[in-house]
Amino acid sequence: MAAPPASETQNRRPGARRARPGSPCRRWPGGERRWRWRSRPGAERSGAAQGGHKMAAALAAAVAAALGALLLAPGGTEPHGDGPRWRPPGVRMDQALLLVHNELPEQGLRLLARCGACHRVRGHGWVLPAMQPARRFASSPSPSSAVGNSRAAFVSFIHCRIQYHFGEFGNYSLVIKTLSTSTKTVSCDVVINEGPVNSYLRIQKCFNGVSISCVFIHMYLINMILCCLFRLSLIIMVFVNYGGGKYWFFKHESWNGLTVADLVFPWFVFIMGTSISLSLSSMLRWGSSKQKVLGKILWRSFLLILLGVIVVNPNYCLGPLSWENLRIPGVLQRLGLTYLVVAALELLFTRAGADSGTLEMSCPALQDILPYWPQWIFILMLEVIWLCLTFLLPVPGCPRGYLGPGGIGDFGNYPNCTGGAAGYIDRLILGENHIYQHPSSSVLYQTTMPYDPEGILGTINTILMAFLGLQAGKIILSYRDQHKQILSRFLIWSIGIISAILTKCSKEEGFIPINKNLWSTSYVTTMSCFAFILLLLIYYLVDVKRLWSGAPFFYPGMNSILVYIGHEVFEDYFPFKWRMRDSQSHAEHLTQNLIATTLWVIISYVLYRKRIFWKI
Repeated sequence: MAAPPASETQNRRPGARRARPGSPCRRWPGGERRWRWRSRPGAERSGAAQGGHKMAAALAAAVAAALGALLLAPGGTEPHGDGPRWRPPGVRMDQALLLVHNELPEQGLRLLARCGACHRVRGHGWVLPAMQPARRFASSPSPSSAVGNSRAAFVSFIHCRIQYHFGEFGNYSLVIKTLSTSTKTVSCDVVINEGPVNSYLRIQKCFNGVSISCVFIHMYLINMILCCLFRLSLIIMVFVNYGGGKYWFFKHESWNGLTVADLVFPWFVFIMGTSISLSLSSMLRWGSSKQKVLGKILWRSFLLILLGVIVVNPNYCLGPLSWENLRIPGVLQRLGLTYLVVAALELLFTRAGADSGTLEMSCPALQDILPYWPQWIFILMLEVIWLCLTFLLPVPGCPRGYLGPGGIGDFGNYPNCTGGAAGYIDRLILGENHIYQHPSSSVLYQTTMPYDPEGILGTINTILMAFLGLQAGKIILSYRDQHKQILSRFLIWSIGIISAILTKCSKEEGFIPINKNLWSTSYVTTMSCFAFILLLLIYYLVDVKRLWSGAPFFYPGMNSILVYIGHEVFEDYFPFKWRMRDSQSHAEHLTQNLIATTLWVIISYVLYRKRIFWKI
């Protein structure tokens, strides 16, 4: 008996699109696209700067070639490698084979398998006949599996319990037998028939620097962490959206908790808030009227929402005017709404001299907070609305304040309650056909209800995230060139006391667990703490010490909208994607995703060199 293969819908990010099976539709945006190009004037660069840019571009091209040679090099068939030699028949990526041998004379032995990553889920059960030689099962080594994760517990009715880490493509036997007929002592032993592969081998090689190419990659990955948070978020977002090598930690968490994929979007929102503070201050300082700035804010928000609905949408191959299954929420839509609220709020209440620190106040130590008390009151009111709707809104068939995944979660008591109030509001206002149909909870928790992680209620906390980023910008403006003041305040804001209280320092047992699907308050406070820590490091290393300019990873940030829309639209086209020799190999997926990401860095560099920037 083989478990179904791990579904790839777990790895699909918000806004991802998949053509229906058998559909000849190629995913090309319908309708007219308006591209507005601007050539930004600038002084001629010095020979050293030009040489640095050429070196960065050459290195990026060399990285792409080296990755293909390295990750697909021979050696994958070695023991514990990432090759096909050690794969049991019928077992797919992120799965292992388990043969169960029942040598007990009793009838009706019941075997239960429970996923270690699932919370409050009953085990899957099978009844084994007496003295059965072997029965075939499939398990999985990752939390994104369809059956279990790296720690699956198998429990029999005679209280024999085993918790074991099954490696990818491993071949195991579970032998159940009686040791003593008088005491009825039973043993349950796991035997390794064939060892698993090391699916992380290729990543380890790159980070260990086994070749000169890997040394360059290693150095630039370190530099990327020190790069501007905005550019870092964009590059990781492209890599994760392309699949992240199909590793479980580059997929969104099924429900509560965090993976690498869950870190990217909130950091992008955070730094967007920071840029709002800096850009609005600059425009007003140069004499732009508030009416003119408000017009730009409205136009930019409208374009973001329009691009998200028409271009980056899973159903545009049905026609741009087809509304039967058009997904209304999305990443760009949420960015547009968040930008509109935060930027308009900042423009409405900003006061002359507040950003420069020239206003007189009774407490100079809080000059980055007190002048902006109207904005803080508005944001706190929004958070109260989120709390009231989340915990007090009655949802048919669900308990008040339900924050669970539904499906088989919570022992299957609330199968149609995915997301609680957040899911209910989206289905009520937008309709089930106009929200995301394949949430990340559908694999592990087997949910059947559509749920949108970019839904209406979660937008409130996205606004909170952007406002915290705006606060970081206020710190930079209020304490201009006062490095110690800026660094100390970044450090204070990075202390996660609120997150510790809300989560009780646990994944599942807190008052409000960390949850990207819900954009819970604890998720926002935790991500903002991480963002302040990264911003502190970046500010110290780039602005204070001036150790590095950020090349080549700042180039995508100069055309961020182009890179985001382009990587979505051309995702399934060569050279960003091609038919693999072995679709069940992490190495091939990793090669393809890294090369595709590198290509967008090179494209961004070429556009940067030609002074071509796409702005909205």
